[in-house]
Amino acid sequence: MRFISWNVNGLRASINKGFYDVFAAFDADVFAIQETKLQAGQVDFAISDNYFQTWSYAEKKGYSGTAVFSKEKPLRTLHTLGLAPGDAKTLGNALGDPSLLDREGRLCAVEFERYWFVCCYTPNSQDELRRLPMRLTWGAAFREFLLGLAAEKPVVMCGDLNVAHQEIDLKNPKTNHFNAGFSDEEREDFSQLLAAGFTDSFRHLHPDAVGAYSWWSFRGNARANNTGWRIDYFVVSDSVANLIRSASIYPEIIGSDHCPVGLEIDL
Repeated sequence: MRFISWNVNGLRASINKGFYDVFAAFDADVFAIQETKLQAGQVDFAISDNYFQTWSYAEKKGYSGTAVFSKEKPLRTLHTLGLAPGDAKTLGNALGDPSLLDREGRLCAVEFERYWFVCCYTPNSQDELRRLPMRLTWGAAFREFLLGLAAEKPVVMCGDLNVAHQEIDLKNPKTNHFNAGFSDEEREDFSQLLAAGFTDSFRHLHPDAVGAYSWWSFRGNARANNTGWRIDYFVVSDSVANLIRSASIYPEIIGSDHCPVGLEIDL
């Protein structure tokens, strides 16, 4: 089976930059996208009738949003983590209401006969890590959510997780040590996810690959210079990690500040 994930950074803009051609060329069993930045009915989405469409929209217009397009008909869909209202207390701080994250269309979980598929757009910790407490609250709840699904059947999870896990996963780890996406706390959150019973598919097959990035800033010719970060992932239950056949990154595909990532696995 072939899976593709892509943060399109605005689906309407991506369509104008060749999204349909990319979608057709991959002919994926499941194609997931993040940052759709649209509401229901805002685009006449012209993909093949062979695909079922599952959308998660943010309440705020032009913001966030995820979607899953699958050749197999979903049995069930989930769109929120069930975060409780109140202040995030992570790190001893009180900052914001984590339940707001459940209203941003960040999660699109789809049950199929043999597995759960989860598309995620993880909150960014923002400048000076001001949203880090809410980010970590999300991370802990997301881990428990995945464990609940994995108790039913294997999980294939993908998306823009807004974290580079190891120093090998970004071009300039030293200068970014305390920046959003590479703080010690965010990296540890991802380590805890893996330790809970999940496998980073790309590092499973390519443990020493360098210069393998999926996101580049629009500033300073970052993409041309490959000054990037690997923040887009396919993560699978440990129980099916031995079934992974390939894990790929497609930097040659433009149309967003992210490129697609892929997974082939014999589920």
